[in-house]
Amino acid sequence: MLRAALFAVLASLVLPAHAQSLELEECRISAGPGYPGIKARCGTVLRPQNPGDPASPDITLRVAVVPALNLNPATDPVVPLAGGPGQGAVQFYSAYAAAFEPMRRNRDILLVDQRGTGESSRMDCPIEDDILEGEYSVEETVRYTNDCLDQLPHDPAWFTTSVAVNDLEAVRVSLGYSALNLYGVSYGTRVAQHFARRYPDSTRSVVLDGVVPPQLALGPEIATESQKAVDNILARCAADAACNERFPGVRESFSSLVEELRAEPRQLSVPNPSTGRPENLSFGANEFAGAIRLLAYSPRSIALVPLLVHEAANGNLVPLASQYLMTAVALADSLSLGMHNSIMCNEDVPFYDKATIDYEGIEASYMGALQVEALEAICSVWPEGPVDAEFKVPLATDLPVLLLSGDADPITPPRYAELAMVDLDNARHIIGRHQGHGQIGVGCTRRIVADFIDTADLDGMEADCLERSFVMPFFLDFSGPGP
Repeated sequence: MLRAALFAVLASLVLPAHAQSLELEECRISAGPGYPGIKARCGTVLRPQNPGDPASPDITLRVAVVPALNLNPATDPVVPLAGGPGQGAVQFYSAYAAAFEPMRRNRDILLVDQRGTGESSRMDCPIEDDILEGEYSVEETVRYTNDCLDQLPHDPAWFTTSVAVNDLEAVRVSLGYSALNLYGVSYGTRVAQHFARRYPDSTRSVVLDGVVPPQLALGPEIATESQKAVDNILARCAADAACNERFPGVRESFSSLVEELRAEPRQLSVPNPSTGRPENLSFGANEFAGAIRLLAYSPRSIALVPLLVHEAANGNLVPLASQYLMTAVALADSLSLGMHNSIMCNEDVPFYDKATIDYEGIEASYMGALQVEALEAICSVWPEGPVDAEFKVPLATDLPVLLLSGDADPITPPRYAELAMVDLDNARHIIGRHQGHGQIGVGCTRRIVADFIDTADLDGMEADCLERSFVMPFFLDFSGPGP
């Protein structure tokens, strides 16, 4: 069913072919409708869909520069690289702009929506309701995937990381920047590592936040790592006097809910998060898993988990179902599904080692095997794209690299950062206590990262403040935490 191993990318991808001058104009960027605008300078650049083919049609990349506060900024900007895979850099930065302000004192913020995301020849197709609502079968998923492929505006084979880093280097050349300070979060850490591998002379420093190690294929451990994170959340509640008193037996309630919803989904009327109108929803184990998985990403939403589980176990499933609908709407709005599939189906699924996959643990987890089975079904028909020969090898470099993890991260635990560090000669790993996925918005992290980027030096870095970062107490009711 799955394709074999990777193949080498065309030699012409090594250099930024067709680099061109890039004119920027005043603009405003934002995280989406209803969010405040941010002053920037924006432009577009044409790039060949297939950089190895002179006759290849062009695609359009969206570029934005948020100017430094210093009137004489350094010539090496900060480059945020978004996660997903499938989120655009402009949207991601705009949502977390405050966290990047200390970095903007002396450097521009350079934003490039990766090809296939945001406004860079977005590769997307609508997600059908039956897929969202868990009416899953291999046959239906393959049919939907073929329909999706028919709707895409470009050949999805050319939307892999190996091609995208070539685009970023072309933008750097076009704008005349001397080198880049890369900040990647989640999937963006994969992009940052591969750019630094391909273009070491164009890289000044690297920050990896929620690290995806190159040698790891994402997917098989998502369910088991998320189960570990949820187990830890519920154990913390049980060890907290107020939480345990308010939600006795919450771990048992969680397990019972999973079994009950697998046996029989509940039919609910839930307000649509966009319109407020009541919407009929079949809420089963898959919807439950979709809500819980994203709640486990951040300490602020982790604080709600015991309360929502307790309410659901006592018959009130609407708050958790509302969370599921909000998650589904947010993912559909922010992630480009076609680009996401091009990444997963070329860089992850073909590298699954079935002999080492913990199928028993996956089946036993609250997420079950749906996610892995759906990915394999999608990738059975998704086109093959270029992946560089060294792509799955750990980055070996003496460039300064700062790695950030949260010890409660449900998808990229600290041990992933340790895997990525195996051949890094100038690296430091900082772990946030009780923190989730992505540290840039946590406590003093923005200052740590800004100081690192200013100096490109890991020696003498003061990071103890991260251990003291605020962690949201558990909500004891919908009014918030106890006094």
